[in-house]
Amino acid sequence: MFAIYKRELKAYFISPIGYLFAANFLAISGLLFSICTLQKQEASSVSTYFEYLIYAFAILLPLLTMKSLSEERKTKSEQLLMTSPVSISGIIMGKYFAALTVFTAALLFNSLNFGLLAKYGNVNGMLIVSNLICLFFIGALFLAIGMFFSSLTEDALVSAIGSIDTIFIMLAVSFLSDISIPWVKSVVDFISILSRYEPFTYGILDITSVIYYVSIAAVFLFFTVRVYERRRWA
Repeated sequence: MFAIYKRELKAYFISPIGYLFAANFLAISGLLFSICTLQKQEASSVSTYFEYLIYAFAILLPLLTMKSLSEERKTKSEQLLMTSPVSISGIIMGKYFAALTVFTAALLFNSLNFGLLAKYGNVNGMLIVSNLICLFFIGALFLAIGMFFSSLTEDALVSAIGSIDTIFIMLAVSFLSDISIPWVKSVVDFISILSRYEPFTYGILDITSVIYYVSIAAVFLFFTVRVYERRRWA
């Protein structure tokens, strides 16, 4: 798995995709940060910035994973991978952790922006840390969705569109929480990505939400492995 991880991580910066992702991530994040916090000259609106960033992730992260597996299928090199001594799960996890590393590096580098907030008042460090932790796990979930769709097709664009559509549907579920039917509201609050994000906006590290994000990411990665196992023996 580690060999696949190193190869994929290197590939992100041999091709333009790693640089394009980082540049767009930092540009969009910087713009949102400026609009939500710096122009308002207050640190209290940082939660709004984080929420907008989730929607940016919904578009940016599928672009990071759209070629992870589809390109292997398109170039016919996936046969070499599937006959290698590395297990299917090792291949998938190696590629997944490479994408997760690139995303994490961009997220941490982007966190330097929060030093500017000290100019406008006391910065709630726990609020920022809890939001960053939640964003990491939400990003990990989005990447897992992207990996799954990348395994289904050799067309990277189709993979990206399928991932983006699925993520936005999952985000849109939260808008059903306004329904007055109690059991519907309870179900929506349980499965909604944004509803589970809400405690983090108050600086509360909600372990159950973290477990939820990790579990859903694991489900999509499991499906990805199953797609390749089925293809191996087809």
